[in-house]
Amino acid sequence: MTTLSLAPRIDVRRAGERFATEIGWLDSKHSFSFGHHHDAANTHHGLLLVNNDDVVHAGTGFDTHPHRDMEIVTWVLQGSLVHQDSEGHNGVIYPGLAQRMSAGTGILHSEKNDSWRLAGDVHDEPVHFVQMWVVPDEAGLAPGYEQLEIDAELLGGGLVPVASGMAKHDGAAAIRINNRYAALYAARLQPGQHVELPEAPFLHLFVPRGSVTLEGAGELGTGDAVRFTATGGQKITAAEPAEILVWEMHATLAA
Repeated sequence: MTTLSLAPRIDVRRAGERFATEIGWLDSKHSFSFGHHHDAANTHHGLLLVNNDDVVHAGTGFDTHPHRDMEIVTWVLQGSLVHQDSEGHNGVIYPGLAQRMSAGTGILHSEKNDSWRLAGDVHDEPVHFVQMWVVPDEAGLAPGYEQLEIDAELLGGGLVPVASGMAKHDGAAAIRINNRYAALYAARLQPGQHVELPEAPFLHLFVPRGSVTLEGAGELGTGDAVRFTATGGQKITAAEPAEILVWEMHATLAA
């Protein structure tokens, strides 16, 4: 991880520009290089390596697979996602629940849209979620898991710290990640409501649903993203009911 002397830049990335994976049970859109989709000029922004916008059909999902040395944050927008891992953690992730898995020295997990196997009635509703990966401060940490419901905090319409390793969020963020240079915020906005972006060397704004207006850049729709470098403080105003995810990052990966 490095810090640099940077020129201000606002880079708007439209939903239709993303890589896409469609394999029957999964509709996934990738903001950065992922899997067999590779672009050497689009591997990360700041500390964020993955911003996957996934829809998984009922009764299907990701079978058990490994991760290592990664902080993985999952944010559900609709439906429910069942998490199970080799450290013995299991549960159902749903809208308003902040969840983080630290892969550390190595972990196996699965993510499936089959919550009825734990409890409840069979459903046919897809699950829509955003999964985001950032690197940890150091390799070789112990694997870990954390979740907390923050639905009530989101009712206020402001930027709510969801996951953070930054000192300024001690006791304020819902869950902790193992990177002291990064923080994730979420906001649910009604028409006319607005929030102001933090200022940081690197910001990443993603609109998983709805439509907003970004000061100085115009309208952003569902699936649009913006990569900010050496700037911040812009106002975001909802044109319709919307949800946004914002990463504040004070370092970047070495090129």
